[in-house]
Amino acid sequence: MQSTANASLTDLWDRVFGTQAAPDEWLVIATGVVALAVVVPHGIWRVARNAITIAHEGGHGLIALLTGRRLDGIRLHSDTSGLTVSRGKPTGLGMILTAASGYTAPPLLGLGGAALLAAGHITAFLWIATALLIVMLVMIRNAYGALTMIITGGTFLLVSWLTSSQVQAAFAYAAVWFLLLGGVRPAFELQSKRRRGGVGDSDADQLSRLTHVPAGMWLFLFHAVSLCSLLGGGRWLLGL
Repeated sequence: MQSTANASLTDLWDRVFGTQAAPDEWLVIATGVVALAVVVPHGIWRVARNAITIAHEGGHGLIALLTGRRLDGIRLHSDTSGLTVSRGKPTGLGMILTAASGYTAPPLLGLGGAALLAAGHITAFLWIATALLIVMLVMIRNAYGALTMIITGGTFLLVSWLTSSQVQAAFAYAAVWFLLLGGVRPAFELQSKRRRGGVGDSDADQLSRLTHVPAGMWLFLFHAVSLCSLLGGGRWLLGL
């Protein structure tokens, strides 16, 4: 019985953390095109942006915990906005890193996902994403946010557990392309809103107050991180 259990655990370990064959190039390109078709049209983006908000607020929450702040909760709203509340010193490096992690989280997660996929760890990417979503669900403090997390996390779980390797590869590549491409658009949206004077308390404005560095410089950082992540992650995904 013990040997059977050990064999099962070994099989599970190999399944999750072993490597899988890279998908055909046409599939990689096709999933990128699909992700682009989701990010560019405004109507589809309004719905799909919820996934970027999850990554954005998750970034705030994760860095808050890593820098020693107390995370009180996360809220996700139907207008695709979100709010992460943490307690701790209102100034200093921890607060700066927490504020800066929102807009940078989606593209950096996409970059990390691209590295895993390029190394053949397709199933591991899906399981790691599922685990992060489950942990984040515990910190959600509103019904809409919980529903969004359950749907998103449940989708990753079902794909990683029940589908074939080809379906897993297509889903994983589409998800990573979406993080890379979708991580670019929010910074441009923020820039447009700031130009019209419609944003007074954005992450860039908070960072400006914390560091006395102009908000435009922080916006430039968001652009640089997202575009560099897209270029680097895209090269990995395409095997260039």
